[in-house]
Formats: sequence, C-alpha cells, structure tokens
Amino acid sequence: MKRLFIAFILLTVSVAVAWSQESAQATFGSRVHDFGVIKEEAGPVTTEFEFTNTGKKPLLIIDATASCGCTRPEYPTKPIKPGKKGKVKVTYSPLGRPGAFRKTVKVRTNGEPRTATLIIEGTVTPGKK
Repeated sequence: MKRLFIAFILLTVSVAVAWSQESAQATFGSRVHDFGVIKEEAGPVTTEFEFTNTGKKPLLIIDATASCGCTRPEYPTKPIKPGKKGKVKVTYSPLGRPGAFRKTVKVRTNGEPRTATLIIEGTVTPGKK
C-alpha cells in the first residue's frame, strides 16, 4: 500500500511538472520598484514592470488589482505569444500621503504562476502649505 501511495505521488508530481512546462508563464525581470524620495506636489509617478512569456502557450493577463485606491495598474488585454514581452504599468498618486509607502499589485494570469505580486515603494515628502 505504501509503494502504491508513493507511486501515486510521483505520478502526480510528474504530470504537474509536464503540464507547467506546456503552459504560459509570466517571467518578470523585476517585481519590486523603489521610487525613492518623491515630492507630494509633483503628482503621480509611474513605473513599468516588463515580463516575458517564457511558456509554450499564449499568456493572458486576467486582471491586476492594487492594494489601495492610490495605485492604478494597467496591463495588456491581448494574449502575449510565447517568447514575446509585455508590460504592467503601475501609477502611484502621492497626494495626501506623506511618509513611507509600500503597495502591492496582484497580477492574475492563465499561466504559471497563476498570481504574481508586484511591489512599489518609496517615501513621499509633504507638500508646502
């Protein structure tokens, strides 16, 4: 019985590995961006997280959600072919938010991994009153 259980586990792992190699895969160059010190009165700041579909099937970004309303993600809505690149653009609004910040954007895809977490951080200096 123990051998049968071990054989079942090995088979399951093998199938999972084989399947993941045949799916889409979002590979990000970096998942963290530090804006450094930004001025509140300068307005919104933007960065782009570039990724490559390193899988064997077209990659779809299902959605991207930010951890707060001060952060707005934009993402491609068309499939990214294997070997091609795409970008997730993230804009942060510092107005009324002096001090250090660390925000996340969850990117859901049809590939592996299903969810990628992107992080933006920095420090906002207060505007003049």
